Amino acid sequence: MLYRVTAHILKEKMPAFHEALTNGTIQNQKPDGAEIVAAMKRAVITAPGIIEWYETCFCPTPLQHERATVFDHYLTEIEAVAVESSEEIKGEPFWVYLEQVSKFPPGGP
Repeated sequence: MLYRVTAHILKEKMPAFHEALTNGTIQNQKPDGAEIVAAMKRAVITAPGIIEWYETCFCPTPLQHERATVFDHYLTEIEAVAVESSEEIKGEPFWVYLEQVSKFPPGGP
């Protein structure tokens, strides 16, 4: 089923999230690691501290495994709403934000 997902980011955890997304830790997770990485590449920042994206999930509870293994460590207030189809979500690319905060983490140079 297709879901439109909204979540609040935990800013202090974004450098670690970026590291896990790019070093293979999440990508190699079975069965959904590749989809999690792809979803975060599609995610956009729609308001300060808030990201949105579409994700397909076949869990009885939406994003149950994804939340337990990844999302609940880096995001809060996650809401998944079933939708029939996706449409463009306007905002700034979350992936670019992740790259920037990884170069200049809080308390860094």
